[in-house]
Amino acid sequence: MQRHLLFATTLYALPVLRPLAESIRASGGEAAWFVASSLSPYMRPSERVLRNAGEVKAFAPAAVYSASNWVPHFFPGIKVQVFHGFNVEKRDSTRGHFRIRGLFDLYCTQGPATTEPFQKLAAELGHFKVVETGWPKLDPMFCGDSVTEPDVHPHDGRVVCMYAATFTESLSSAPALFQEISKQVESGKRYWLLTLHPKSDPELVRMYRSLEGPNARYLEAVDLVSMMRAADVLVSDTSSAVSEFIVQGKPVVTFRNRAPRAHMINIRTSDQLEEALQTAMDPPPALVSEIETYAYSIHPSRDGRSSERILAAADALASGQMGALAPKPLNIWRKLKGRLRYLGWTEESLGD
Repeated sequence: MQRHLLFATTLYALPVLRPLAESIRASGGEAAWFVASSLSPYMRPSERVLRNAGEVKAFAPAAVYSASNWVPHFFPGIKVQVFHGFNVEKRDSTRGHFRIRGLFDLYCTQGPATTEPFQKLAAELGHFKVVETGWPKLDPMFCGDSVTEPDVHPHDGRVVCMYAATFTESLSSAPALFQEISKQVESGKRYWLLTLHPKSDPELVRMYRSLEGPNARYLEAVDLVSMMRAADVLVSDTSSAVSEFIVQGKPVVTFRNRAPRAHMINIRTSDQLEEALQTAMDPPPALVSEIETYAYSIHPSRDGRSSERILAAADALASGQMGALAPKPLNIWRKLKGRLRYLGWTEESLGD
């Protein structure tokens, strides 16, 4: 039986990795988790959580799957990057999505828009492989009604609007849109599903939670896929939720997006929100075409089997089918920071 370790540092990593855990079990493998201490309350009774590096070493995973930008280099097994979101151009490419940190052996990309840049980097550096698999977080998106999920529908036929904002202070729409969304919720014209990034200012979270009632519900990041499936339109900013949502072929209203594209309905002021929502509910053909083109460029898979492809790719690399990798850079400072971060989560010894 092959063993696999799922590594999560933030709340939004759980919905990325849980479909992968289900595929591991379905294939006859064994899955365990290593998570930041802050995530312990969100782990399910059925999920085996390893508490320290000693337990990870004893578990001896063949592969470690990370939805974070880093992974402990001292854990056994090949290191697989499955990403915590899409590339939404929050930063320059040298600091953002395509930054190579020298920690991973395999990058499992979401679609052509990310596969091609990573393949170029792999050819140049040689110490990792790239396979386009699709993104495990979206597997439940395409699994139909068989997926077990919380019921977030209003049950009265109203249009459902989802609101999600990035936590990056300079890009977040949460402060600027609060009053307008409050008015929208109060009117009751549409039903709202609200969420903020787990790293958001607690005061902003409190404000948006206060809108809960007959016309709105606030949910945590672990319920993002359920919210996206239920919503007719997303209101956001420069959040990766924009790309996650749009793969369904549904419209997105963005507020001052850092790199606005033709598949978005981008607004500059809060008083433009109502008109933008009306456009989203009756999108012109050109917008529909742009949405579909963009969706297929970032995530063409629609079969809900990305997790299976990730496991197959990891197995191929671990068994030598992809050939040898070049030595990784030493990265002494990054490895030291990783060990210090680990020590912040556990009092146990690091081991070897």
